[in-house]
Amino acid sequence: MPVNYATPAPEALFPVPGVRLGLAEAGIRKADRRDLTLLALDPGCTVAGVFTQNRFCAAPVHLCHRHLDSGSEIRALVINTGIANAGTGEPGLRAAEKTCAALGQLLGIQPEQVLPFSTGVILEPLPIDRLVAGLPRCVGDLKADNWHAAAHGIMTTDTVAKAASRRVEINGKTVSITGMSKGAGMIKPNMATMLGFVATDAGIAEPLLRQLVREAADESFNCITVDGDTSTNDSFILIATGQSGVAFADENAPGYAALRAAVIAVALELAQAIIRDAEGATKFITIAVEGGKNRDECKRVGYAVGHSPLVKTAFFASDPNLGRILAAIGYADIPALNVDAVRVWLGSEGEEVLVAEKGGRAETYREEDGARIMKSAEIGVRIDLGRGSVSAKVYSCDFSYDYVKINADYRS
Repeated sequence: MPVNYATPAPEALFPVPGVRLGLAEAGIRKADRRDLTLLALDPGCTVAGVFTQNRFCAAPVHLCHRHLDSGSEIRALVINTGIANAGTGEPGLRAAEKTCAALGQLLGIQPEQVLPFSTGVILEPLPIDRLVAGLPRCVGDLKADNWHAAAHGIMTTDTVAKAASRRVEINGKTVSITGMSKGAGMIKPNMATMLGFVATDAGIAEPLLRQLVREAADESFNCITVDGDTSTNDSFILIATGQSGVAFADENAPGYAALRAAVIAVALELAQAIIRDAEGATKFITIAVEGGKNRDECKRVGYAVGHSPLVKTAFFASDPNLGRILAAIGYADIPALNVDAVRVWLGSEGEEVLVAEKGGRAETYREEDGARIMKSAEIGVRIDLGRGSVSAKVYSCDFSYDYVKINADYRS
């Protein structure tokens, strides 16, 4: 079960004018499940994305880069689950191209106006005939209020669908932001999450949208880790339809700060939902690193702690073997780190205890205090590096027996 997370009700996910969603059962890998999702965009939308840095990135990632770089107006996104179409070489790229061509023909648009996405098992061929056969059913199912169903349709090992929505008043008009994500394992993104899609009916000029999608990823999906593995398929897409009548040409435009904050809030909720639903997770862990010289070193420390198997298994067992945290900080490769200046706290539910300072265990720390805090489902680790004024957060989870079981049985 996810840690303190439930999928929002369908009525809590606001339609975004200019975006319609449709689903189908295509039998990509398993029968009797909706595994093919289409997002159809009205003319006039702007689209930007960030993608995995994994050198074995999937064929659809290559094609998304190509289509976005072409300058074509993106009119559709198509997402399949079950097969990642990664590690498939030239045949995989041809399959992704056939997907775009087939959908383009159905919608009366060019193939380069389609962005394809895949998630699932790596190193297996995409059953392109079954995928193409399912596309007409997706088109027939297109509805503006289909976000709840679509969030379920993009799941793989997720136990719950992940979605979020906001409405904000900007310059006297209501602006909607709605998004969905999927992911539960192979999560230590180097850009975003496994798959994430956010749309708003604000109008955002393309250069500004490209900036915003990077900023949103850096504040959300680039702050999570389940197991330290960066997927081959990670993609985060931001869509702006412009149909609210509120438009932004640059970041200094009145009201843009409010929109930016709302988009980042939706992205952060989606990213945290991935950690709360991480494979086998029983605890949600926030690692706040402060006192750094720059954001990069704060993130490196946060990630070192957040995806250490020794730290994560200690949290699962509620075992205050907290020297493992110090070890992770020490190998985070922070130049000239003065360990005597580092302080570490453990906290939960309004309680925080100092664990380490002056290079060792704090005199006031008692192991029973650490054990009590570690039994909570929501745990905070606060680390002061004592070398600057910059801070950053990373969100992680524990490792349970179920993580091994889920991944050992993944292809069965």
